[in-house]
Amino acid sequence: MTLANQVVILDFETTGLSPDNGDRAIEIGAVKLVDGQIVDTFQELINPGKRVNSFIEQYTGISNNMLKHAPSSKEVMAQFAKFIDGFNLVAHNASFDKKFLDAEFKHNKLHYTGQFACSLLLSRRISQDAPNHQLGTLVSYHQLPNDGVFHRALADATMTSHLWLHQLDLLQQQLPNHLITLDIINKISSLPKAQINRYYQTMAR
Repeated sequence: MTLANQVVILDFETTGLSPDNGDRAIEIGAVKLVDGQIVDTFQELINPGKRVNSFIEQYTGISNNMLKHAPSSKEVMAQFAKFIDGFNLVAHNASFDKKFLDAEFKHNKLHYTGQFACSLLLSRRISQDAPNHQLGTLVSYHQLPNDGVFHRALADATMTSHLWLHQLDLLQQQLPNHLITLDIINKISSLPKAQINRYYQTMAR
């Protein structure tokens, strides 16, 4: 049984939208949860081996000068592989972060065994009244803690961790007789929105 409150929540900042187009990670941030408590964090800039454009500099606040002195992907990913060893993974819009994790690990001949869950897909199903499901919107909608910093990896991972724990609380209220596992979350995340209440009713029997 894989409890959903024991995960690593991660976020990448990148040079663009797709590693298939040659884009690379420029920062990774992560928060480790054990029994629903933050027990460790990880944050590193990553030298992508090329300049980033002015839009990315402005969007993230990460400058080419900062990256020039940053460690290589090989060094950072080796450290991150140790950090996530034995843990499942969560991200907001996880398909994006998984693509970059897979690409950076493949580039450095590294592997991980954890499965992914997505707080964005989950939000679309269990917080259907939210104005939208962007991270900043959900932090405001659920009145979650934040330091006002967005688009830096550790800040976004930390906010996602607060969102994730809030989502687990919402699910626990609906399923009081169940431990909330990653399997339950991934099942809910795969269902059409109209079927969520029926799923809750089925699980409550």
